[in-house]
Amino acid sequence: MFVFGYGSLLWNPNFSYELAIPGVVMGYSRRFWQLSPDHRGTPDSPGRVVSLVPDTEGSCWGIAYKIPEERVQQTIEYLDMRERAGYELQIVEFYPINGSEPFSLNVYISPISRDNIYNSGPCDISVIVKQIIRSRGCSGSNLEYALRLADCQRRMAPNIFDEHLFQIESKLLEECEYLQHDDSILEKLKYDLPYLANKKGKRKRNESTKG
Repeated sequence: MFVFGYGSLLWNPNFSYELAIPGVVMGYSRRFWQLSPDHRGTPDSPGRVVSLVPDTEGSCWGIAYKIPEERVQQTIEYLDMRERAGYELQIVEFYPINGSEPFSLNVYISPISRDNIYNSGPCDISVIVKQIIRSRGCSGSNLEYALRLADCQRRMAPNIFDEHLFQIESKLLEECEYLQHDDSILEKLKYDLPYLANKKGKRKRNESTKG
């Protein structure tokens, strides 16, 4: 069995797999329309994570993970719990980057419907950005999630441009600069923001003074 990862599964699958095949799913686009009441937010202040939305002209890059046969049931149970807030397991067609034959695989998608309270549907970028900046859940800050996703896309699929994702990233960095936002992920991913350099310089001066 194969499972398609297009969000946090790219850097943190947390399950055993035999193969990891990069490729794309056609007819869908990745959007930050999914509310996260647990991993990257709380029920009272949900964060924003990604889901796939139907788009006849769209595509989404990600990784197809092949699950060992003896681990299929265990992995599905784990992912059902991990993706419990509005996601459903669906089957889509996957096209490997290496040009080999496409095949069907499983993917967690949060459908846009009245019954799904976790999918906001189309939303203004500024609203998404402000929600990401202020949100944090049991898996860490929402900012970490968004920037790690952009970093994975840039490093692992440098020839595939995700306009929505990189627009979110750009606006987040602008907001971080404006707010002088302090999150360790900014330094870990080596974002070149002037205020971070100033803070780093102040820390070094303080340390030398103490010494």
